[in-house]
Amino acid sequence: MNNETDIQLSGPFSVTDATGRSHNINAIRIFDEGYGIIDVYVDFASAIGKDRLYEDKVLIAQVLGQLRKIGYVGPDFGHGDLGLQDDKLIVLEAPEEFNAYAASKGWKNLADEFAEDDYADESYEGDADNSNEQAASISKLDALKNKFKS
Repeated sequence: MNNETDIQLSGPFSVTDATGRSHNINAIRIFDEGYGIIDVYVDFASAIGKDRLYEDKVLIAQVLGQLRKIGYVGPDFGHGDLGLQDDKLIVLEAPEEFNAYAASKGWKNLADEFAEDDYADESYEGDADNSNEQAASISKLDALKNKFKS
């Protein structure tokens, strides 16, 4: 875990997989910024070996339950890229609905910067009243983003 680029969503807790084995999880975390799709990292306290726990529906349901206890409201996750799975780590891919929750924890969507540039370009095409309204909306959005960073 890299404390400079990670946002820890949950501390330690225990889960049980579909075979009944208990596993201790150190943390659930995300990177502090990304482009729309968020990978959610579930760090295990000990090696899980070659077990494909990223496919274990019982275990994943408990991880999602932990996220829901701490405020996430939304659909279930799928597993992340198979190349990201590791000996002490499973990676889940969050749906787009997770982005609002992640933003409330300090996550920054880098794609927003591009969308704002496109949006600013379009504002010049409208009339003066419309562009003033759009500028005010952008300012409010920026203020809201800064509030979540605090």
